[in-house]
Amino acid sequence: MTIVKKKIIVFSGAGLSAESGLGTFRDSGGLWDKYKIEEVATPQAFDKNPGLVLDFYNIRRKQLLNSKPNIAHFSINKLSDKYDLSIITQNIDDLHERSGAENVLHLHGKLIESKSIIDNKVYQISGEELNIGDCCPKGGQLRPNVVWFGEQVPNMEIAINMVEKAHIFIIIGTSLNVYPAASLVNYAVNAKRIVLVDPNPVANENDIDFELISKKATEGVPDLVSDLLDD
Repeated sequence: MTIVKKKIIVFSGAGLSAESGLGTFRDSGGLWDKYKIEEVATPQAFDKNPGLVLDFYNIRRKQLLNSKPNIAHFSINKLSDKYDLSIITQNIDDLHERSGAENVLHLHGKLIESKSIIDNKVYQISGEELNIGDCCPKGGQLRPNVVWFGEQVPNMEIAINMVEKAHIFIIIGTSLNVYPAASLVNYAVNAKRIVLVDPNPVANENDIDFELISKKATEGVPDLVSDLLDD
């Protein structure tokens, strides 16, 4: 007899990576305090000053390569022992993958990848830096393979379809303020449980019935995973 596992979708945000040392938009004194979003994270910024944009992401990439997955990343992976686990992340780091996670969908791209401005073909970045003059085989300048403000989120429809199938939907480390990703919770229509792990107040404009765990990811996630595995 085949046992069908319940479907768990984990939706992770910047709060999860922050505990591995990667700054968020809202960190005071962090990298984002030194730059304006419109100067480094929009298509217009890249057209105007590509060197500045590339330098900004080179700094972020160096931070990433010097960071490691934390206990929350590893705890999430344990859910696959009992459940059909998939992860949707807003984060552009690869900490989920480096923790051994499979079935990870990146909504906003990957910091360790580039893409050509000619045809959007994706290439792995070797090392820490992507610079002016780094081109695809067709001669097109390479840019970070990240979704900038004002750009479409290409994996959004895939994410929606995944969330609609979830029996349990777990949200970790996100304020639910960045759209369209934040709207994913509205598609968890078949989820018997929607659990939110975050120490900060979050947007809940549609009065979603959250089970709230007001803790940091490294504190709340291991306990939640333990409870789900014992359930």
